[in-house]
Amino acid sequence: MANVRLESVKRRFNNVTAIEDITFEIPDGEFWVLVGPSGCGKSTILRTIAGLETVTSGKLYIGDTQVNNIPARQRDVAMVFQNYALYPHMTVAQNIAFGLQMRKVDSKVIQERVMTVARSLSLEHLLDRKPKQLSGGQQQRVALGRAIARQPQVFLLDEPLSNLDAQLRDDTRAELKQLHQELEVTTIYVTHDQVEAMTLADKIVVLNRGRIQQIGEPQNIYSQPANRMVATFLGNPPMNILPAKFTGHNFDVSGQVLSCPNAVRERLRFGAGQGFDLGIRPENIYLNEPQRRREHREKELAELVVEVKVVEPLGRETLIRGGLPNSEVILNIQTGADVLFHPGDRLSLELDLDKLFVFDSATGDRLYP
Repeated sequence: MANVRLESVKRRFNNVTAIEDITFEIPDGEFWVLVGPSGCGKSTILRTIAGLETVTSGKLYIGDTQVNNIPARQRDVAMVFQNYALYPHMTVAQNIAFGLQMRKVDSKVIQERVMTVARSLSLEHLLDRKPKQLSGGQQQRVALGRAIARQPQVFLLDEPLSNLDAQLRDDTRAELKQLHQELEVTTIYVTHDQVEAMTLADKIVVLNRGRIQQIGEPQNIYSQPANRMVATFLGNPPMNILPAKFTGHNFDVSGQVLSCPNAVRERLRFGAGQGFDLGIRPENIYLNEPQRRREHREKELAELVVEVKVVEPLGRETLIRGGLPNSEVILNIQTGADVLFHPGDRLSLELDLDKLFVFDSATGDRLYP
């Protein structure tokens, strides 16, 4: 096992910069997730660590060894791909053993490792089957087993669950987390799925356009996003963004008056007419009802009116997408499962101003808190 360190790593393809000035260090044994929208550079970083891409500039270390010029086969890392990459003519046992056989490991050791890995992944009864006789989840576990059997210094996983159905993805995600707790091998996992990132990671690296936006523990990134991009990417449903102007005392949000908390006014000292973006998460928006007001009487609340556009029943809760009148701004609102609304209904909402974010409308940087 080993730590992984990138120092100002850059990767260019002709005139296109895929990743720019990537710097971080993953301690030995931790599980880090690289997350971001398509094209943000997360897979390029993973492939660069694996040795499948060449570092244009900067330094890349696995343990204490700089590996910029070391071939992929000598880096002692194991990579699991999105498409499994199993050998169709080999059995499950042969697929798991393949990497060990290529390294001339003793046959007895290979047999022991194959059986150990098969037991840990519940594959013992499938060892004689070919990949075409397996389900997608079983094939993914075989690909994981092949990587685990090698006992590498680092695991690299490139969107390994994206081809699985929802239930199987949830189950396999839990198995992955348990396996990491048992193996304690440094793991780097790439995904565009923020739920996977939040549930699996010791630390998350949020990327956009080839650059790091924020690194931190999942809950810290969720509650303290560095900028608007991070705030809207992590969270399901995402954070609501409301373009606003400061009127001298309050906020003007698409013609509606929203109270400006004293703490915000004192901290930022806005000028009248100044524009910016307000952010608030769906769980911090409440229906304006007497019972709700009693429940949240100690919170500083502000009101907004929206028109219901879409209602999405989700079982234990209902997600409402409501538009501000005379505006293209849409708010995501979470309510109880027993609340019934229809498109066209007008809702009076209360926003928890203690949970309000303020972002620079031009740069997206967080201004408050």
